[in-house]
Amino acid sequence: MSINHVITSIDISTGGPARSVTHLIEEMLYLNNGINICLDTLKSQNPIINSFKTANGGLNFHEFEQLGLSKSLKNSLKNSNIDLLHGHGLWQMPVHQMAKVAQQKNIPYIITPRGMLEPWSLTQRPLKKKVALSLFQRKDLKNATCLHATAPMEVESIRALGFKNPIAMIPNGVNLASFPDTIPVKPNQPRRMLFLSRIHPKKGIENLITAWQQLDLNTKQNWVIDIYGNGDAAYINQLKTTIKTLNLDQQIHIKTPVFGKEKLKVFRDASLFVLPTFSENFGIVVAEALASYTPVITTKGAPWEDLESYNCGDWIDIGVEPLVKSLSNLMTKQPDVLIEMGANGRRLIEHKYSMQAVAQQMLELYDWILNDTETPSFIHL
Repeated sequence: MSINHVITSIDISTGGPARSVTHLIEEMLYLNNGINICLDTLKSQNPIINSFKTANGGLNFHEFEQLGLSKSLKNSLKNSNIDLLHGHGLWQMPVHQMAKVAQQKNIPYIITPRGMLEPWSLTQRPLKKKVALSLFQRKDLKNATCLHATAPMEVESIRALGFKNPIAMIPNGVNLASFPDTIPVKPNQPRRMLFLSRIHPKKGIENLITAWQQLDLNTKQNWVIDIYGNGDAAYINQLKTTIKTLNLDQQIHIKTPVFGKEKLKVFRDASLFVLPTFSENFGIVVAEALASYTPVITTKGAPWEDLESYNCGDWIDIGVEPLVKSLSNLMTKQPDVLIEMGANGRRLIEHKYSMQAVAQQMLELYDWILNDTETPSFIHL
């Protein structure tokens, strides 16, 4: 079985999709040494990885021309002996080029929209997306052998747009081997609330700042917010100006991105993780926080109803008022209560979102497409 994955970038600055795709491929290569998987992507300054560790894994970095097209990518796919193609993301040229090659060579292909068909996402730069849908994107999606969603709400969004393809509902996974299974000692002077993600208006950081301003002074005592991430410099400066204008610069700190061991320490030191997002197809940082024994507050723009069923955080409506209520509730709990909630979160990730379980499902999906095996339970026909 020979599979090629295509994603526009795996640069460290691009966030969750780059991490989840590379980790997924690594785990599939580990589970099945009889499969060959190649990842095709465009060149970037700081890719997450430069190669896979096993001989059956390949990684190609391609030059790109105007409009994001890559002649190198197109020729590589056309000239390779591939059984199945799997593209990640929409609106950009690499996955469109992949779909065209697949259609020309009559090769089955999968597209993972990565949340880009969610209602909120479609309202951003809507004219560009309307044009792309009419020119190529709708056709690429319609002709896909299968679409891959990471949560039930994404399945619903895809169906609402009229696509009738089979949809595989397989979540993103977490490589638990990278997250210690010991309960961390959380710092208390001060207690830390963490936001760690791409710094973008979609993430709801302005709602977090406003909610923090509205909290009772006693609630905020001995708490700080650490905001880690990269993003547009002008937007980050705008947030810093807002924080300073509200005299919150001693309580809310915007910091540069962290990676590797430093990032893991930040996750484990936090008493609470907050992602007040408007829209996420999954939210890998939520899973990483839970794997680090840190309870989470996120919105119903992200598919994390498990936070409530496993008692490891709050799953709230989008907006300032629900966020104020949730922060007031969780920030006033005793540290040992939050530690217990964090342990619940770790159990949730072990039960449902381990990378091994997710990779096994993806291999099952590939087998179903290529060998016409029994339809897996996660397929929505």
